[in-house]
Amino acid sequence: MSTSPPLNKSEMARLYRRMMLIRSFEEASSRQYARGKIRGLLHLYVGQEAIAAGAASALNDGDYVFSHHRSHGHALARGMEPKAVMAELCGKATGSSGGRSGSTGLFDTSLGFVGYGTAGGHLPIATGMALSCKLKAEGRAVLCFFEGDAVNQGIFHESLNLASLWDLPILFFLENNLYEADGCADTRRGGDTDLYRLADAYHMPGGQIDGMDPVAVRSAAKFALEKARGGAGPVLIEAPIFRPGGRSPGDPSGDGEPPEPDPLEGFRVRVIEQGAATEEELEAIDADAASEIEEAVRFAEESPDPDAATLSDHVYA
Repeated sequence: MSTSPPLNKSEMARLYRRMMLIRSFEEASSRQYARGKIRGLLHLYVGQEAIAAGAASALNDGDYVFSHHRSHGHALARGMEPKAVMAELCGKATGSSGGRSGSTGLFDTSLGFVGYGTAGGHLPIATGMALSCKLKAEGRAVLCFFEGDAVNQGIFHESLNLASLWDLPILFFLENNLYEADGCADTRRGGDTDLYRLADAYHMPGGQIDGMDPVAVRSAAKFALEKARGGAGPVLIEAPIFRPGGRSPGDPSGDGEPPEPDPLEGFRVRVIEQGAATEEELEAIDADAASEIEEAVRFAEESPDPDAATLSDHVYA
């Protein structure tokens, strides 16, 4: 993957803050889940913050983002308000979808953001949106995140095939924690564990980057999205990551791998070493992010439940 010019100090600090905001939100979500304030499914994004922060910083305002069942990090990185996201997780009327979607279906049309809870189910929808972008010729692109549980589905291959045939402006971004398919290791469910090589079958560029490095993610995403907007067609990026814990707070068993260095802590050291911010400045960013998330939790707790009379609203059939 091509590289971009080095980031300046303010850009480095913004990346760090975005990662810290996501981490603070996910930790607060875990606490709310344990308290019974969040029900149903909850899949946390802890350990993957570098991908959401880095890739989102490469987007243009008019681009579209399709997320998977770990959509909180992507939503916050794209610019959704933490209050609206937390209220949605808690099933409140003030949530981004009025409390109807919960954790796995975050949605914001103003930001072109679509969360989708079924593994791989959003790939053809994102491909269709990319076709719309091409036909409208407005210079927009689609960023489609997915995890390893989607790769061995036929719908993954169909989507990449159509995107390649039609030269669609879409970046397929694989967040690969190596154990996503219900704890089954990649080595036990596929022939080639370098999944980015699947791009070769569809004559599209593919590459692997460090999913723990937000600068590397930003650089690769920026290159791919600019290529897509320019009419050169789709790109597949694979970013291995090491997420601690199991698939969800209800599955604390872990994914079978020992903990790896924390992407947030690693980037914090880098920011200081490169003189982008001092320890004191980063502590202020930490406190600001924590305060924003605490306010989001209060907002959700004080928000009303949806009115039962609105149960059939927004239902098409």
